[in-house]
Amino acid sequence: QVQLLESGGGLVQPGGSLRLSCVASGYIFSISTMGWYRQAPGKEREMVAVHTARGSANYADSVKCRFTISRDTAKNTVYLQMNSLKPEDTAVYYCNAEGTFHTGTYYYGDYWGQGTQVTVSS
Repeated sequence: QVQLLESGGGLVQPGGSLRLSCVASGYIFSISTMGWYRQAPGKEREMVAVHTARGSANYADSVKCRFTISRDTAKNTVYLQMNSLKPEDTAVYYCNAEGTFHTGTYYYGDYWGQGTQVTVSS
């Protein structure tokens, strides 16, 4: 089993900041990509930011220059620093980890966390 545990969500006023964390644990051999996705009510899940094993980061256009993804590879942890938050950032934020895992045999796949709610409102 592999578990992803997110934390750091909450209610914040427009213009405020939040920092999300996600820790992956379990039968992990190696993680190549960790990232954050979000899903607002009535909308499809969308990519927010991803961090590859080579250290590169990709962002959705809507969050560029406001959000920063970082990663502690040794701790299988990924962070999302969110600044200048807007009401349209309100969503459930999900962590995703893609890589090689093992439960007796090795396999390549990805896992999702349960999500953490971020609400931006005055």
